[in-house]
Amino acid sequence: MTLTEPVDRTRASSAPVLEVHDLTVTFPTPDGDVRAVRGVDLTLRRGEVLGIVGESGSGKSVTSLAVLGLLPATAKVTGSITLDGEELIGRGDKAMSAIRGKRIAMVFQDPLSAFTPVYTVGQQIAETVLIHRGGTKKQARERAIELLGLVGIPEPERRVDSFPHEFSGGMRQRAMIAMAIANDPDVILADEPTTALDVTIQAQVISVLRTAQRETGAALLFVSHDLGVIAGFADRIAVMYAGRVVETATADDLFAHPRMPYTVGLIGALPRLDQRSDQPLVPIPGTPPSLLSLAPGCPFAARCPLVTAECRVDEPALEQAPAVEAGHRAACLHADQLVGEGTDPEDVYDLPPAPTSELAAVPRESRDRVLHVDGLVKTFPLTKGSVFKRRVGSVWAVDGVDLDVREGETLGLVGESGSGKSTTLHEIMDLRVPEAGTIELLGTALDRKLDGSTVKRLRGAVSMVFQDPMASLDPRQPVSDIIAEPLLAIGRPRDEVSRRVPELMRLVGLEPAAATRYPHEFSGGQRQRISIARALAADPKLIVLDEPVSALDVSIQAGVLNLLAELKATLDLSYLFVSHDLSVIRHVADRVTVMYLGRTVETGPVDEVFEHPLHPYTQALLSAVPVPDPAKERAREHIVLPGDPPTPTVKQTGCRFLSRCPLYAMLPEAQRSRCEDEVPTMLPHGRDGADHTAACHFAREKQLV
Repeated sequence: MTLTEPVDRTRASSAPVLEVHDLTVTFPTPDGDVRAVRGVDLTLRRGEVLGIVGESGSGKSVTSLAVLGLLPATAKVTGSITLDGEELIGRGDKAMSAIRGKRIAMVFQDPLSAFTPVYTVGQQIAETVLIHRGGTKKQARERAIELLGLVGIPEPERRVDSFPHEFSGGMRQRAMIAMAIANDPDVILADEPTTALDVTIQAQVISVLRTAQRETGAALLFVSHDLGVIAGFADRIAVMYAGRVVETATADDLFAHPRMPYTVGLIGALPRLDQRSDQPLVPIPGTPPSLLSLAPGCPFAARCPLVTAECRVDEPALEQAPAVEAGHRAACLHADQLVGEGTDPEDVYDLPPAPTSELAAVPRESRDRVLHVDGLVKTFPLTKGSVFKRRVGSVWAVDGVDLDVREGETLGLVGESGSGKSTTLHEIMDLRVPEAGTIELLGTALDRKLDGSTVKRLRGAVSMVFQDPMASLDPRQPVSDIIAEPLLAIGRPRDEVSRRVPELMRLVGLEPAAATRYPHEFSGGQRQRISIARALAADPKLIVLDEPVSALDVSIQAGVLNLLAELKATLDLSYLFVSHDLSVIRHVADRVTVMYLGRTVETGPVDEVFEHPLHPYTQALLSAVPVPDPAKERAREHIVLPGDPPTPTVKQTGCRFLSRCPLYAMLPEAQRSRCEDEVPTMLPHGRDGADHTAACHFAREKQLV
């Protein structure tokens, strides 16, 4: 399915449906009052999409929850929130319950938590209809089936009786949207609805939201940290920082002419799918201020590259910005310094030069091979019975993966959830004989059980950085012990360890004096730097990174990615970098391998694969990644894959991608049988000859970015 219908930027009417004026939300704590939202003004018109962006803690979600009246009773809310002129602040829970789900609906970030697990999805949607519309249970059930079909749930007559845990993540989010539009609301609030979803599922959810808004005519308030999603979806954007709006404009004008240094930093911190990685990203220095006791002046002053003494006196008001269209307002005393076509973040923020390595001049084929995987297979038993379990089948988690990493190289590994990426990493890191296929690690073949000395050597030469630094760091240990642990495990003397820990902390940009603190005393980005320091402790040759920046704000993510690039260049490291964010892969990787349903489907140099993808699955992945440029994003072709990948409990015949492949649907009947019966092999099809390969019988180049 290809999306060809553009977003109608003129659809919004002039009549405001939701108005927020001088909204303030304060939470009492033992240390004082936290002013989470400070004087926010928003106007939302019918048929309009307003995007709200900002770092964690900026007040985005609190603002949307205040509109619905879902804040805790201890929160103090002042100001005004009107829906079609009716004041909402001060209404009791009973009065707000008549509005929630009928006139204002919410799409939450985590649909599994939002759905009740003991009732079917259909029952929960039907309940919303019965409460606000009345009618019979049969009519409500028919409405639930109609809504599930509208949002693209396959076989809605059957899936209406499924429980939430029986839906995939993308299907649950679509069902949540179905519930939100059940009563044709005036306003839909979507709070990070695409966070943690694969790019293909994210594209499906955005497509469904567009459909839902078109069908209901509702206004949409879309909260997200992803400026790329906002760029292609929103009519207007409000940027929040430290509890207030610091810049607001139309999407086109905000991206073309940002007038607030914070906005410039957010745009510059984003890795872009349409740009090669020859420059560092913009890491906004420091962290957001505490809302317990804000210092006088501009809250962004401590992090701002344009700060002057007058910025620290009074907080600037949100005023019309110079040299831009009317309605573009910014809270900055130096907005006039950002006048110009397409303000370049590199001109505003002082960026270090891109790191270079001596290995960059060495041809790839002349470098030592760090990791080589060929035809890797891993299955898990599928059992039945609660007491006496018996094997009734197999889960084909990995069924033909090929990887090759050379010295000083980053290989990006991408694919949807369930494609086998994490299982592949476990097979490599376990240092065991694979079920089938071969693994060669630093010249050692894992074709037999390794002796203790070899295992110890490889454990020191290969390390790992996990997705969630808080979960991977022992909360009972100080940072010094966490970083020292790998060194002690391989038998390094304690005096050497004592010298090495401060060196490692400086290497990752942390103060050695903080070594006595515990993980919970650090920010998310600092915790990931601690994880990197631990991974570097034993001087590894290969570092495996499993979604290392997916849980971080874009500004913090930029600093971590810049750090990884610097360490790779200075220490001649090799990375195996797993991520569902293809923009990150474009920025960090030298080569990329694309996986689908446990199998490698395309591999090659990252720029070649991204600019000239061969496999239909790769093309769909790339088209689903948003570009933070409204004009470009609206002009791009978006390929939305139908449904979800097939179950891995069935050994697939022919091409695994067949059931979702847009190319297969266009093939003549005579050629389809080849896709159905013959498993495609990895063959050179690309411009770089054998260096760019794809597993597709009818591979054809398609330029997307």
